[in-house]
Amino acid sequence: MKILTAAEMREVDRLSTERHGVPSLDLMENAGRSVAEFIHSRFPDFARRHIVVICGKGNNGGDGFVVARHLLKMGAKPSLYLIGDAQEVKGDAATNLKRWKNASGKTHVIREQSEWQAAKGTFATADIVVDALLGTGVRGPVEGLLGEVIDDVNRVGRPVRSVVIAVDIPSGLPADSGAIQGAVVQADYTVTFTAPKPGMVSGDGAPRCGQIVVREIGSPPELIEEIGKGTLRWLDAGEVGVFGMPRESEGHKGDYGHVLIVAGSVGKSGAAVLASWAAIRAGAGLVTVATPAPVLPMIAAHTPEVMTEPLPATDSGSISFGGLDQTKFEATLKGKRVLAMGPGLSTHNDTQRFVRAVVGKRLVPIILDADGLNAFAGRARDLKHATDVICVTPHPGEMARLLECTSREVQARRVELARRAATDWNAIVILKGHGTVIAAPDGNAFVNSTGNAGMATGGTGDVLTGILAAVTAQFGVTPWWRVLAFGVYLHGLAGDIAYADSGGAPLMASDLIYAIPRAYQQFYAACSRA
Repeated sequence: MKILTAAEMREVDRLSTERHGVPSLDLMENAGRSVAEFIHSRFPDFARRHIVVICGKGNNGGDGFVVARHLLKMGAKPSLYLIGDAQEVKGDAATNLKRWKNASGKTHVIREQSEWQAAKGTFATADIVVDALLGTGVRGPVEGLLGEVIDDVNRVGRPVRSVVIAVDIPSGLPADSGAIQGAVVQADYTVTFTAPKPGMVSGDGAPRCGQIVVREIGSPPELIEEIGKGTLRWLDAGEVGVFGMPRESEGHKGDYGHVLIVAGSVGKSGAAVLASWAAIRAGAGLVTVATPAPVLPMIAAHTPEVMTEPLPATDSGSISFGGLDQTKFEATLKGKRVLAMGPGLSTHNDTQRFVRAVVGKRLVPIILDADGLNAFAGRARDLKHATDVICVTPHPGEMARLLECTSREVQARRVELARRAATDWNAIVILKGHGTVIAAPDGNAFVNSTGNAGMATGGTGDVLTGILAAVTAQFGVTPWWRVLAFGVYLHGLAGDIAYADSGGAPLMASDLIYAIPRAYQQFYAACSRA
């Protein structure tokens, strides 16, 4: 789905009512109920927890009144704080404040900082805080009483922090830019409505949102496409549903493509194992690993389904450029639908020369990762080819080396820099991390909805490389950026399944590979495939 600005979102809401007959009060009801349902599903013991709902006097607060009322109906006993004068609550929000009061819900009204100081002792013991203070209409820095409340939300329960759930957007976060000026809520989850907003995936905004959950509240999906004018999209199952198709009954391994993975060096054979294992598990018909000869036995012994090809080695056990028979290597490339190159190669000068030579020829579609990218540090302009697109998959540190800036600068401008690099390098740029960005040379871009902090461990990028190679081998390169987006989505979904299995404990990269079959199953179900 398209990511909508605050003004576009208001227009979608307006047209949902005026053109499609969905009352604005119903939109607010659906929004608040969806947050309560999220809390119910995410925290099975929610009824025993101390839940505090903090509401402002606008429509975001109106959503919060609905959240509190539905939590009450579900068996919880939420405490509700209204920051502001009740007489200033208008429209649908006022209706829902009245409904909350009629449900026997007590309201703690806070008009002054002194009243907040007196009340926040009880608030400080909350297990779950629902932030419904400010919505997408924020202009300028939040200060005064509202700023103090936000600061206390961010401190509540320290050193063991309460779970904070933002309603639609963390309070204080500019919806269109993510450029933080004043106080902004640090959420663990943000339940946003209809579509994400640019500030939630850009700049410093993305980390403030925690995990973003999108809920439909009654606006027709076609309105999002009609009203949204941007080319930045939220990558969910619907965006890649075309790949949720059954294999032909007469299909054979040749139909699903042959992947060549150039990876590994002495001490880093695991990277080649993970990439090749993931490629097989994600559905490639055939996988061959080309690796330095001393590394080959370890790879061949680990995954019997993978074929191997020895390459000459340097004294340190990486690929030797000087000893390589270029004609033989080009023969190895024949019949391959995609080349994935980089995991565990090392930064040996000979090996980097080899990488640059292969990338320069572009004999097959190339996915370049890890040490393959490091071969272009300080010379990223050499990635560009006049006609053939390449896929590069940097993490923030690798991106910083390519752009000759700092990782902090990359993280602060993830979407912007990924898009610029995609155009400059004629590349599909997959900038990994929280909210992985997939940017195409024509300006189209996705922000991924799957993935989690448990995946922050060595080897998960190698797994992604294998998955990207597998989906390319199966589905081709038309349009390649969407095929690769599917691979990114599947990788994150496998991580989410593994993370749930672990109970939120950190993962190993191989956990993702074991979860790939269930990721496919869940994806097929989301695409309504039997």
